[in-house]
Amino acid sequence: MTRRRLLILLLLMLVALQFRLWVGSGSWEQIVSLRRDIATQTSHNAELRNRNERLLGEVYSLKHDLDSIEERARNDMGMIKEGESFYLIIEE
Repeated sequence: MTRRRLLILLLLMLVALQFRLWVGSGSWEQIVSLRRDIATQTSHNAELRNRNERLLGEVYSLKHDLDSIEERARNDMGMIKEGESFYLIIEE
């Protein structure tokens, strides 16, 4: 009788551990989901890091290069130099 109780107890423990392994907190499914989230976040971080590097280069260029300031003024604000003529060509 004692062996039977021990066997039942061990089987119940095995079922409980298996349940936790597959479904409960810290399960394989949760680990796979977290790894997927980490991969997505890592990719997003890399994109943001590249964007930041581009912006830092642009800031450096604007601080140290007058040509880049002139280019920005011409492209973004539509400014022209004194003595220049502006021609707007409209295509039909």
